This record gives sequence, C-alpha cells and structure tokens, in this order.
Amino acid sequence: MWLKNLNIWDGESDELIAANAIKIDHNEIAAITDSSVQVEEDEQVHDLQGLYCIPGLIDAHVHMCLNPVLKDPLEQDKPNDAVIISEMTERAEQMLAAGITTARDLGGGNWLELELRDQINCGEVIGTRLICSGQPITSVGGHCYFWGGEATDATDALGVIKRQISHGVDLIKVMATGGTITKGSTPSNAQFDADVLKTIVDEATANDFHVAAHCHGTAGIKNATVAGVKTIEHCSWVNEDGWGRGYDAEVVEQMRAKDIVVSPTINAGWKRYIGSKQFESLVKGNYTKMREAGIKLIASTDAGIPNVFHHDLPKAIPVFAHFAGLSNAGALRAATSDCAEAIGLAAVVGKVAVGLEADLVFYKENPLNDLEVLARPVKVMSRGRLIDVAD
Repeated sequence: MWLKNLNIWDGESDELIAANAIKIDHNEIAAITDSSVQVEEDEQVHDLQGLYCIPGLIDAHVHMCLNPVLKDPLEQDKPNDAVIISEMTERAEQMLAAGITTARDLGGGNWLELELRDQINCGEVIGTRLICSGQPITSVGGHCYFWGGEATDATDALGVIKRQISHGVDLIKVMATGGTITKGSTPSNAQFDADVLKTIVDEATANDFHVAAHCHGTAGIKNATVAGVKTIEHCSWVNEDGWGRGYDAEVVEQMRAKDIVVSPTINAGWKRYIGSKQFESLVKGNYTKMREAGIKLIASTDAGIPNVFHHDLPKAIPVFAHFAGLSNAGALRAATSDCAEAIGLAAVVGKVAVGLEADLVFYKENPLNDLEVLARPVKVMSRGRLIDVAD
C-alpha cells in the first residue's frame, strides 16, 4: 500500500520533512520517499491530497478500567466483568479514532485491561495499542489499595510482582506516595522507603520490565529516584507547605543522571488553571526548571480518574505545552517519539520511520503550527489499517 501526496512530520524534526509518500508493507513502514515514485500495477495507492501526517499519539498514563463519570473509586468494580470489558473496548475505539494509537495502562484490579490488550493485539478488537502494568504495588490501605496490590514490606512487594508476571503484564507500577482519590491516603506521604523501592526496581529489571512510580510528594519522588525507576508519574512536589512547593534541585539532578523521565499527567481540565497566577506560575516554574536541568517530560493524562476522558489527549496536549513550556514540536515529540522511548516502545512506534509499525494520524491542517489541530483528525492508521474518522 502507498500513501501519497502527504505533508509528513517524522516525530523528531522541528519541521515537516521533504518526503511526501509512505509505503506500507503488512503492518510496517517500508519506505518514505517522493510521490513521484513508480509503483507496481497491483499496489494499492491512496492519494491523501495534501493531508498532514504525524506518528500516532501516545498517552503514557491511563486506566482503561476506570469510568471517568464515577467519582468514587469503590463504585468502579460494581458492574460485572463483561460490562467493564465492553466499556473498555468502547474507550479503546474512541481513543484510536482520536488519534491515540498507543497507551500505557498503569493500573487496575482484575487484569481486564490485559484481556483487552490481547484482543486488540490479535485483531479481535480495533483499538489503541496497550501496554499494561496490572495491579500497582501499594502500602496496606494505601493509594488504590482496593486493586489488590497491598504490600507491607519488600517480601510482600516481590509477591505482588510475581502475581503480575503470572498474568502477563508489560511493566510494573508502584505507588511511592499517597494519592488524591483514596480516602485515608495522603499525597505528600511516602508509602515505601528507598530500599523497598530499590528491591522492586531490581526485581522488575531482572524480568525485563521498567517501573513507573506514582509520586506526588517530594519524599516519594526522592525515594523513587534513588531506587532508579524509569518514569515518575505526576511529580507534583508536594510537601507540608502545599502542592508544588517542595521542589528539590538536588533530586532533579539525580533524576537527570539516571535518565528518569517525568510523566506529569496534565489533562485537558488543567486549562481552568491558566490565568490562576499562583498555581500557574508555581507549576510552570517547576516544569521549566526540570526541563532546563535536562529532564524529559512526556504526554500523559491519567485518563479514567473523575472527568478525565480516555480520548481527550489531543485536547490535553496544548495545555500540557503551556504548563511545560514546550514548543509545538517539543510537545508533539513528548506525545510521540519521546513517549515511545520512555515506555519502551521506541523500536515499535513513535516515529514515521522505516521498520516501525504504521501507526499514523492525518489532519487537514499542520499541527506544528497549531496544536489545537490535534483534536480534529480525519484519518488514523493503526498497524497498517487505514480508518476514516472525520464526520
């Protein structure tokens, strides 16, 4: 299959690249060249008439099992598994139609998202590509304890990891601090010390998994950094003085030295904070200092928590760019090539490059000029399959 007459952004450059045709062979990108290329008579050709093509978007932090309409997390498991899987399937389809071709699921209680992942991978369901962590490791009564990953110490934590491996997870998730949606849990408090987290990281690494650590509080961020996790989720710098007030430059330097990536989970709803001088300046200042220190920030939304819908990453990226101080190209890299590298899929997706899977999104306008364009895809290609999504 050939896609011709495109304007292509490759996922890395600051501008569009010179080529304007892509050959798809099976599920992969086989060639990137000029539309004047001669094709075989039996080859299928799609004239895309000047559409703009970018790599499929990636959300580094979602929860497929969560219904964002529900505010009480204890209400989430009341429907039976068949209903929950049906709802997750619909979310995966909506995500793909929005141009989100890959997502990293960072927690659920019953491994239903792994079932959905497998159905998508074998072609039974058309939806966004998923990599899944299963049950997060948490302290007893800690953040998201209701998902079944409670551990009192390192030995218990290893047992939780073993259970996730037996269910076929792709990575390990740990709650290094408390969170906001769990009653009795405090975001500023560390749930495990650095030694326990190091044991978790070592065991995950020995099984070829990376570790994503939920971290709101500064103490937990420091512990996760010492332990050497791959990504720090949220990175809110909460201390006794409040949200965002515990920024620690020494910890940031340690993060840089260990190539730890920050997944700040900025969703579209953060738009309401623009113009709120105290919060906006504090948060923007923290992210700016992290970027200037060499920390990569990747696109993520925490989709599934109350009022954060799974298909809204395209709406979130302009807001993420604002708070993170990123250029349009920088924000797009954070949602494509940088994100793919951070979550372990750089050899699979994230760029328009020969040998990678053909996960692509197409627009009538250039998203490098205006990130709002991302909310208006007209076609999506997933694993070499072209899907019309325009109204």
